[in-house]
Amino acid sequence: MSRAEQPSRRIVLAAAVAAAVTGSAGSAVAGVRPEAKDPASAPARTVDNRFWTSYADWSAGTAQGTRAVAGARPGIVIAKAAGTTDYTDPHTGRTARWEYATWTSPVHRLTVPATEAIASWNAHTPDGSWLGIELQGTYSDGTATPWYVLGRWAAGDQDIRRTSVDDQSDDKSSVWTDTFAIDDPATGLRLASYRLRLTLYRKPGTKITPKVWRVGAMGSDVPDRFTVPAATPGRARELTVPRYSQETHVGQYPEYDNGGEAWCSPTSSQMIVEYWGGRLTQEQLSWVDPAFADPQVCHAARFTFDYQYDGCGNWPFNAAYAATFKDMQGVVTRLRSLTDLETLIAAGIPAITSQSFLKEELTGAGYGTAGHLMTVIGFTADGDVIANDPNSPSNEAVRRVYKRREWENIWLRTKRYNADGKVVSGTGGVCYLYFPARPTPSQRAALAAVGVR
Repeated sequence: MSRAEQPSRRIVLAAAVAAAVTGSAGSAVAGVRPEAKDPASAPARTVDNRFWTSYADWSAGTAQGTRAVAGARPGIVIAKAAGTTDYTDPHTGRTARWEYATWTSPVHRLTVPATEAIASWNAHTPDGSWLGIELQGTYSDGTATPWYVLGRWAAGDQDIRRTSVDDQSDDKSSVWTDTFAIDDPATGLRLASYRLRLTLYRKPGTKITPKVWRVGAMGSDVPDRFTVPAATPGRARELTVPRYSQETHVGQYPEYDNGGEAWCSPTSSQMIVEYWGGRLTQEQLSWVDPAFADPQVCHAARFTFDYQYDGCGNWPFNAAYAATFKDMQGVVTRLRSLTDLETLIAAGIPAITSQSFLKEELTGAGYGTAGHLMTVIGFTADGDVIANDPNSPSNEAVRRVYKRREWENIWLRTKRYNADGKVVSGTGGVCYLYFPARPTPSQRAALAAVGVR
């Protein structure tokens, strides 16, 4: 389980969902959960993914001190600093001067005017460098958002502490850790378009530079729903993915949120990183207490940790971590159905999914959660979901089979009732996808089928 649904994060999103269904929530009485009113045939949710990855993409942006580079993995780097700035790290108190250069994407008009947007980026930040990413958009009423900071990020933690930024809002939208959100979707207001700005930083007088080879965002307008239509089971397949338990790390590294339930996201990330062949050297793991099993999980927790959120559950930070491994990419998106997941699994691509549920809503889980990440690795002949669930007592116990209909609903719904009968939010199909820098033709086709290019 993660901190993803604790009060420090996404609480306003949950409140907005509750406000939209005040009438049904108000009918709750102690010990009785109101009946969901949504029809099983709720309209399909819609998602818009736009990622900049090609040399033509990078060349189309507005550069101030950056330049596009070609090659097997096109991207942008610092060519000549556009200026210098002082940055005081809020988590260390240290002030340092940095050279910087920027790249701003063309305006992307969303095919799906969105209530939420989540960015993803893949980059290399050598020691002495880091990057920032911002979003500025236009609402459907023609007015503009502020420039919102979506992350200040470095692969390491020696120069800055990677961080989200709190307290960003106008009277129409807000940023909650890693998610841009319309404050009151019921008004009909949507994000109609956006552009992203990357700022690359390096120590003054040096020639080092970050390199960014993927940046983009997922915009979505997920309809309010307690239940989702059942997808017809497809092809059965199970991928061989390493199994790691978060629970074997309880109490480890309090500075990175203390292991155990807080580490579902990095534990899941490490499973898929290693599935694709990502390995850490003994030197990279030398900082981990040798008494701890699976030190790579501790490493993943440290290098996904968001110092403002005070946890490892920042979605884009996990995708960016995966992409620090050789020849890998990572994005955060939403999928429409289990059919989308089956398409990916058939092509050999596992997925990390985010869901929340009561103990009795998922047979065999043995727990309830307000927010948890697990890794989907396959489907049985009956269409049931095979998951590497890190909330397990040992690595050997990680593989689980969950009933298809139960799992499908807890992952894709946007509204649910908690144990007190109150309406709270669901994630609406959020997942992380990690895949090779050069996918096979079948992998490329599967990714395109779910909207990722």
